[in-house]
Amino acid sequence: MRDFIAGIIGGSLRAPSGPGCRRGPESAFEFDVADWFEIHPVNPQKRTLAQVAVRLRQGAVIAYPTDSCYALGCQLEDKQATERLRRIRQFDRHHQFTLVCRDLSEIATYARVDNWQFRLLKQHTPGPYTFILNASKELPRRIAHEKRKTVGIRVPENVIAQALLETLGEPLISGTLILPGEDHAVAAPGEWREALDNAVDVVIDGGYCGTEPTTVVDLSGEAPVLVRRGKGVTDRLGI
Repeated sequence: MRDFIAGIIGGSLRAPSGPGCRRGPESAFEFDVADWFEIHPVNPQKRTLAQVAVRLRQGAVIAYPTDSCYALGCQLEDKQATERLRRIRQFDRHHQFTLVCRDLSEIATYARVDNWQFRLLKQHTPGPYTFILNASKELPRRIAHEKRKTVGIRVPENVIAQALLETLGEPLISGTLILPGEDHAVAAPGEWREALDNAVDVVIDGGYCGTEPTTVVDLSGEAPVLVRRGKGVTDRLGI
């Protein structure tokens, strides 16, 4: 963890532009710490969420709560922010990204959904599930799995996450917030302030979330396949 923090402070993960940095002497970049926003878990402050949405459109990588654990997120069309998210999590080029959506209609824009898949999605969203689906042509190619041309899709049952998506007006590229060297996801961001201060641009502190990740189900074939058992129950998935 010390090496990870030192690397971030040295500038390897923070972007050298945007609201989170400024030029110092001799054109060197000096990085500010992340902006922290405490948001009510039941009645999120709309003005604060609007500020976070602005930061996302400016290229920020954020930490935010979901119905399973905390996650990292960035804007769908922002290639640089997506690469920063990849480096923070130390993902390789074959990692399956997740697209966090508001509802089923948004899912259908970025993934190909047949009738049987739609029925399962309707039964289990919103909720702590990630569904792997075949990507549509509307999804940027760099987000789809390099070989399988699939994408993870998620609709969280979390008031803050849903309010943020509604304010932003588009999905988030996302990944579970697990810091390098740790086995479990971040459940309470305040416990990891030093690492998060230097890794991301914005932290939404919505209280304790938990550490159990989503249940991951592959729907890209002819029948559901359980990829990871997590918080979501599997009784009605036909697995």
